[in-house]
Amino acid sequence: MQAIQAATSTAAKVLGPLGADLGAIAPGKYADIIAVDGDPTSDVAVLEHVDFVMKAGVVYRQDGRPVTR
Repeated sequence: MQAIQAATSTAAKVLGPLGADLGAIAPGKYADIIAVDGDPTSDVAVLEHVDFVMKAGVVYRQDGRPVTR
């Protein structure tokens, strides 16, 4: 869990004032979200197989193209 936090919320805090808007999933914040099939706190290897990616409110496929709506 510490490694996951280091790459996400802790990394956002290091950015100083910008960190106030990063590293959290909440209204008005900037968050990129991924979903995996499994619990990365039990098996970090599940992060190697990302099933869902959202960046800046847009859902992307693994190939990086936006999903057609």
